[in-house]
Amino acid sequence: MSESATASPSASSWSEIPQTMTAVICHGPEDYRLEDVAVPRPAPGEALIKVEAAGICASDLKCYHGAPKFWGDGIRPAWAETEVIPGHEFAGTVVELDAEARRQWDIELGDRVVAEQIVPCRDCRYCLTGHYWMCARNHIFGFKRGAPGAMAEYMIFSSNSLVHKVPRELPPAYAAFAEPLSCALHAVERAGVGFDDVVVVAGCGPIGLGMIAGAKAKNPRLVIGLDIAPDRLSIASETGADLVINIAETDALTKIKDLTGGYGADIYLEASGHPSAVEQGLNILRKLGTFVEYSVFGSGATIDWTIIGNEKELDVRGAHLGPHCWPAAIRMIESGRLPMEKICTHQLPLADFKAGLDLVGSGTESVKVTLIP
Repeated sequence: MSESATASPSASSWSEIPQTMTAVICHGPEDYRLEDVAVPRPAPGEALIKVEAAGICASDLKCYHGAPKFWGDGIRPAWAETEVIPGHEFAGTVVELDAEARRQWDIELGDRVVAEQIVPCRDCRYCLTGHYWMCARNHIFGFKRGAPGAMAEYMIFSSNSLVHKVPRELPPAYAAFAEPLSCALHAVERAGVGFDDVVVVAGCGPIGLGMIAGAKAKNPRLVIGLDIAPDRLSIASETGADLVINIAETDALTKIKDLTGGYGADIYLEASGHPSAVEQGLNILRKLGTFVEYSVFGSGATIDWTIIGNEKELDVRGAHLGPHCWPAAIRMIESGRLPMEKICTHQLPLADFKAGLDLVGSGTESVKVTLIP
């Protein structure tokens, strides 16, 4: 027993934690199984977390279906590994830790916590220059054997994890939403939104809704949400969109050109994950506009690069993970500014993980699907 394990009578000790747990195990594309495995034991400087919620991300879905980004394609090698517990969006309670972990993260037994999805090495070129989210030798929870994820009853926060406390008052699914929201806020930061900008967000799923909220907080001239699902567009309006456009019914390019005197949008944030959204954005943007790409694509996007250079001289930026945005994301969720009850549409038991993946895959029946172990 670690020296701090008796610090709180309300927290579990190791003797109260079962020896085995139920977990989802990835054995390869479309081969995820619910299995009984050993509950992990924390090493020095680590913490054992009882998982309360694990969100299903679009990237989880793409990994499940074998997207080249994760499993390789003859040009790039496989990045994901088998025999791994998926899940990189999560919240849970600290049930075991030692003095070293307490000092590093300022947490106690019984605290509600989240951790950033990346576990950086802390000694590569990117980590040493402060760009930890681009770590060259990182683990992402739920994709690598070195960082088993949260689709299980318990998980480990290793010593390099980046941990944040979250309020106990938040429902577990809301607390786990800190991960996609931090990603969305980072994309907004990458865009450099100004007061006179017209900002277009493509895709009103969990990331897109977070982008709308983040962009609105910057007080631009106009925030516009694009999607094909009426329910998601309705939530986008509640999240901060000044205008929503159903691109299945309305020509978004014509509408936005009319709103901007024929110029086009200043900023386009891509969160749909659909290759057609890339060309759409290049056409919607004005000359000297800014395109921020966040999505993980299941297949390649083919575009005319002449638009980027010769025609418009666009500023094209990528966005990866949610560095430095987690405290802001947690505060935003806690503030009640987001219609979380409408964003977190489905909470399913862990055993129903395949049904959860199907809900995410349908694209129109849910917004955020969360597993509750």
